[in-house]
Amino acid sequence: MDVVTGAQVAVTLTVPTSREHMWDRITAVDRIGEWSPEATGAAWSGDGTSDGRTAGPVAGARFTAHNRFPNGFESTVTCVVVEARRPSVFAWTVVNDSGEVGSTWRYELRDGSEPETSVVHHSFTHGPGPSGVRPLAEANPQAVNDRLVMLCRNMTTTIAAMAGDATMSGETR
Repeated sequence: MDVVTGAQVAVTLTVPTSREHMWDRITAVDRIGEWSPEATGAAWSGDGTSDGRTAGPVAGARFTAHNRFPNGFESTVTCVVVEARRPSVFAWTVVNDSGEVGSTWRYELRDGSEPETSVVHHSFTHGPGPSGVRPLAEANPQAVNDRLVMLCRNMTTTIAAMAGDATMSGETR
């Protein structure tokens, strides 16, 4: 039984900054290491897309991300932007060398109920391809749940740090 494919987690937070500013943070993949407890860095790849568009938050763009886990394991992954609609949606997949999708990440932004606030919905879905959790789940199916709990915590921390940076940086809102 495949306990990994389709496993997902999502968090929704209202933050004290505009969705335009949150969009700028979320799509600044080169700054993720400043905010995330797990992602240590990322960079847009080459010119970004196969059709020559510049790197950045556009569908088809690629970036390479680096992660460090509490057990010391480090990974480097290739990510492909699958949806980018400023300032509402930014989503990407993590793919292996064969193009198989190991996970999908998605941010959805909407205006908050108070002025200069935004609602950030961030989701993660495993599979269907290979991921670092598969070998752990084969040995212990509880590992999937443990990973989802960790992701939920890390996603919340990252969003809060991004929002805090946006409101503390002195930018005009």
